[in-house]
Amino acid sequence: MLSMTKKTGYGIIAMLHLARLADGKLASAREIAEEYMVPHALLMNVLKTLCASGYVTSVRGAKGGYSIDRDPANVNFVGLMEALEGPMKLAECITNKIDDDDPTNTCDLRDTCPIRDPIHRVHRHIRDFLTTLTLKDIMEETAGQIPPLPKAE
Repeated sequence: MLSMTKKTGYGIIAMLHLARLADGKLASAREIAEEYMVPHALLMNVLKTLCASGYVTSVRGAKGGYSIDRDPANVNFVGLMEALEGPMKLAECITNKIDDDDPTNTCDLRDTCPIRDPIHRVHRHIRDFLTTLTLKDIMEETAGQIPPLPKAE
């Protein structure tokens, strides 16, 4: 079954929260976890990965926290998903290379598979869509559904 992992879902939630913060304001992992009722430990790991991938910045200390490092219009879902989970693959035969002799292609049926081309086509369509879907799009779609964050002091 094709589904988004909790790790990716929490990453998107955290990015959405950070994108909505006033300029110069930071949010702690605990604050985000409590706001959206997500596991603090997993969220901390997600934020650490997003830091390492250049999506967020971490500030240490008592008044520290996280801030978004990119314009929400330049944060697409494929980039976020792959930063958190690795390469997107709808099926085992999907690789990041066009080469049919790619050693990362571990499917035993790759030479005789009757659904290979349609599966690759579906994968490309999903990937193309998720590449165009940005954090800004989600912010606009959810603007009236999420309570406003407090203003910076």
